[in-house]
Amino acid sequence: MKKSPLFWKVSTLIGCILLLLVPLLMVSNLISERASYRDDVEDTLRQSTSGPQQLTGPLIAIPVTEIYYKIEDKKEVEHKRSYLHFVLPESLVIDGNQQVQSRSIGIYDGQIWTTDLTLKAQFSTEKLTRLKGETITLGQPFVVVGVGDARGIGAVSISKINGEALTVEPGSGVSGELPGIHIPLNENLLAMKTLTLDMSLSLNGTGSFSVVPVGRNSELTLRSNWPHPGFMGDYLPVQREISASGFQASWKSSWFANNLESLFGDQEQPEWRHVPAFSVTVATPADQYQLTDRAIKYAVLLIALTFMAFFVYETLTHLRLHPMQYLLVGLSLVLFYLVLLALSEHVGFTSAWIIASLVGAMMNGVYLQAVLKGWRRSAVFILALLGLDAVMWFLLRSEDSALLLGSAVLAIALFAVMYLTRHFDWYSLSQSKRSDPPDGDSSNNMDDDALRIWK
Repeated sequence: MKKSPLFWKVSTLIGCILLLLVPLLMVSNLISERASYRDDVEDTLRQSTSGPQQLTGPLIAIPVTEIYYKIEDKKEVEHKRSYLHFVLPESLVIDGNQQVQSRSIGIYDGQIWTTDLTLKAQFSTEKLTRLKGETITLGQPFVVVGVGDARGIGAVSISKINGEALTVEPGSGVSGELPGIHIPLNENLLAMKTLTLDMSLSLNGTGSFSVVPVGRNSELTLRSNWPHPGFMGDYLPVQREISASGFQASWKSSWFANNLESLFGDQEQPEWRHVPAFSVTVATPADQYQLTDRAIKYAVLLIALTFMAFFVYETLTHLRLHPMQYLLVGLSLVLFYLVLLALSEHVGFTSAWIIASLVGAMMNGVYLQAVLKGWRRSAVFILALLGLDAVMWFLLRSEDSALLLGSAVLAIALFAVMYLTRHFDWYSLSQSKRSDPPDGDSSNNMDDDALRIWK
């Protein structure tokens, strides 16, 4: 078996494929490195402008000081407890209009967005009667509107309760990690049964935009010029329309679904960052780095199919190819991905794919014309390579059908090999050619001829 030329030929081809994994790994690492540069651009934009935004509120916060007594050392000792009591709106309706802009740093792009929001919330003060008592003192109430990053707060143009204009102050007014704004209220307003808050503000950010549905019934309508939204978070929109010019989406939720009222108990620091929210991300579509990384996963398949075609060609003809010739063709296939990565950063992935395919076809066409002894034979292999490039393109663009298409390609390739070699005697390759040695010929010369790989 080990002296069979077929065994050594197949082993050598497998070794060539394993050797080509080294430059493939280097190209794959280069893709990851370039993608990390792109991610650094997004981080730079986030640091220079503002990060993801989560709108929490509006809520009415009332400082409460409660006096209570405990028995200590058989004596009744007076204690005080201070906390914020939050009044959540009975209904919350938010309308947003988002404009996304691309910013470039070098050859890399990132997105920042500005969202103009109109909020309308209705509060009921009936529950506040439970707070009144001889041992309870209420402080000045205020409206809390929290955001994810205070640097993104723009102009607050309208702020009214029951038609009365209010003053907006910086800071959320609550301790803990909740940046935002607050609006002091007149204590006389709490005597009214219903409070209606109307306000509008502009919010800038990068990445995701979220709204916490604090109302008993909450609605959010968002329009944007970005055609690649990423709907995430705890709730999917009940309606959405996506087109090349942007998207429009609507969310709805209630306390029956999110139980948010129980999350805002009488405590100074609720878990602001861990509450359910309506969320959408200004998602970057599959860029050239993601697509190139996915394409290079098919590189071994492309090289193996090319080597298999050469092997079958050798089997059916008397022309023999050296392992170095296999390696040179394999390196040209690896170079395809490097050219694809370099060009895609400047001309786009589709154009880069076409150019890289044509460059590879030209290189192999000139080389194989000399190796295969003719343009006609070379043209057949070049057309086959271009066909494989086209198939890989459809594999990348058809994620849902990638497995089906890939399986079909392998089945067709295997059937072609079986059909072309159906009458071939493989034992003729497995048996070494021996001839009667001439007089005086040594056994070493016979063994050398028997172990020749490409004869």
